Amino acid sequence: MDRYGPPESVTIVAAPVPRPRPGEVLVRVAAAGVSAGDARMRAGRFPPGFGPLARLAIGLRGPRVGVLGSTFAGVVEEPGDGVNGPAAGDRVAGMTGVRMGCHAEFVSVPAHAAVRIPASLGDPDAAGVLFGGTTALHFLRDRAGVRPGATVLVNGASGSVGSAAVQLAATLGATVTAVCSAANRELVVRLGAERWIDYATTPVARVGERFDVVFDAVGNLSRAEGLRLLAPDGALVLAVASLFEMIRGGRRVFAGSAPERPEDVGHLLGLAASGRLDPLATVLGGLDALPEAYRTIDSGRKVGNLVVLPGR
Repeated sequence: MDRYGPPESVTIVAAPVPRPRPGEVLVRVAAAGVSAGDARMRAGRFPPGFGPLARLAIGLRGPRVGVLGSTFAGVVEEPGDGVNGPAAGDRVAGMTGVRMGCHAEFVSVPAHAAVRIPASLGDPDAAGVLFGGTTALHFLRDRAGVRPGATVLVNGASGSVGSAAVQLAATLGATVTAVCSAANRELVVRLGAERWIDYATTPVARVGERFDVVFDAVGNLSRAEGLRLLAPDGALVLAVASLFEMIRGGRRVFAGSAPERPEDVGHLLGLAASGRLDPLATVLGGLDALPEAYRTIDSGRKVGNLVVLPGR
């Protein structure tokens, strides 16, 4: 990506294979996720309040790191000096954060960020589960403290973050109410939602109930609307929040980004391998399928996670 722009701005170019630095491993990428975060980066479209700051940090006219993509699954090609962990030939998955670089045939990552993939889990599922999974896990388990018996409302339950939130909340023992379109009703019920609300007939802000946790994975629920849906001592999660909301925070309001901890990556891979977490990964093709992936994300109708296979 030389310039911020529409999906068709993506170009495929030949580049030198990166060399692993000391403490890094070179990974041959078998599968890479394409997320809403990648789409925002591609378009230079950031949550309210982040625009000028984001462009100063990331690039004024286009991302300084031209190869996007922050989740990968593949095989260690070469360990760098001083690496005592993953060895050549190991199947690994992980996240690269602001380093990005996963929409390529090779990526070099810190060795501690390359987590071994369970043998029963395929590469597309391993790459697909991480973006939404780490966000949902952090906010539900670590910030909101979901416990058995809690009631959780997930707004945007069929997307990457929302589908993971439905499943992880159910795994934590909560009773889940999912908000999504009628077309995805059967899906969210299969994922663990005990109840379903069609946002086309009942806007989430008008739901006449109270919940222990309200998880907004879309960004169309205001703080005031979310707080009105909370039970006493409940928690509001704004997974797509403005800069003001992130700074403002509050005792019952959680916003911001999730950490990319290897232990969380390992936990999610284990859940996916055991069948307790469905990554909902859709493989679109090779790197030439990136524009299609971005068009789907930009349409607002993406279900689950999109994955490309750079070696195809």
